[in-house]
Amino acid sequence: MYKSELDKHIQNKSLSNSFVFFGESSFFIDIYTKKVSQVEDASVLSFYHDEYDFNSAKAHLSQASLFGDRNVLIIKSEKKVPKKDIDTLIELCEKNSDNLFVYSYYGDDYKDYAKAFAKKSTMDVRFFHPKDFEAQSIVAQVAKEKKVSITNDCIAHLLQIHNSDVALSCNEIEKFQIYDRAITVQDIDHLVFGLAEVNLDDFIRKLLNKKDFKEDLRNILEHGEDEIRVITAISAYVTQLYMFNIYIRVNGTPNALEILGYPAPQFVVDEKAALSLKFKPNTYYKLHELLLESELKMKSANVDKSAILLSTLIRVQKIIS
Repeated sequence: MYKSELDKHIQNKSLSNSFVFFGESSFFIDIYTKKVSQVEDASVLSFYHDEYDFNSAKAHLSQASLFGDRNVLIIKSEKKVPKKDIDTLIELCEKNSDNLFVYSYYGDDYKDYAKAFAKKSTMDVRFFHPKDFEAQSIVAQVAKEKKVSITNDCIAHLLQIHNSDVALSCNEIEKFQIYDRAITVQDIDHLVFGLAEVNLDDFIRKLLNKKDFKEDLRNILEHGEDEIRVITAISAYVTQLYMFNIYIRVNGTPNALEILGYPAPQFVVDEKAALSLKFKPNTYYKLHELLLESELKMKSANVDKSAILLSTLIRVQKIIS
């Protein structure tokens, strides 16, 4: 089914107790995963990417509910979970209405999911990127919730800056809370660091996901960032991921306030949590060692900082491969 059909089921309170979410829009996958899994006093077990363990997942849905609460299982992954595993977890939900299971698949190879669960009671939903009017409506709703006064024209400008990325645009709304007046285009241009120009975080995510980063790097350097600043930004980002990694392994789920010192939007927390668990502690050690070594080299006299930077980035992707 599609998002519109799922919305009708939510409105009519006719939802299943198992869901398979996939498609082009990670933003909608995040939003609806949270929406359908919000159950009061539930016993929740969440798996992020490489954390997934079938025996633990099955045991969670097989156990008797404690004190009348519900068992909720959430799996978020860029790697496909074996279909036989999903079938088993769905069947456990079919046998027990107190169970709730959400499988959120963020990978690109999702087309076979469209009819894979047709014989099951699960709701499998493909999410497309929001259309322009949907994107504007979503950002406008976030602005209303944050009590930020902003016109549709300004929202359209914000989305254009971020190449129609709804998640990033929603995240920017918090910046405008400093103004006790209507937001102008000039305010947006002053405060927003858009993907259409240069975005270090986006570049770093691409680097750590082992994607081609060279065009982004050229763009970043052309817009005035120096090589040392790029290295220190990567170091800070990797350190933040390591903090997420440690916290999740100790506590089970991330808490942005305790990890970062401030409450971050949920989609940001989920994104960093998922990426952080892709790397083992020894990998973080090697990355920090390489980045600190490269920073020291760059600070020496008469060195080719661009060559050192490119070499370092290539080595980063080798370490995490």
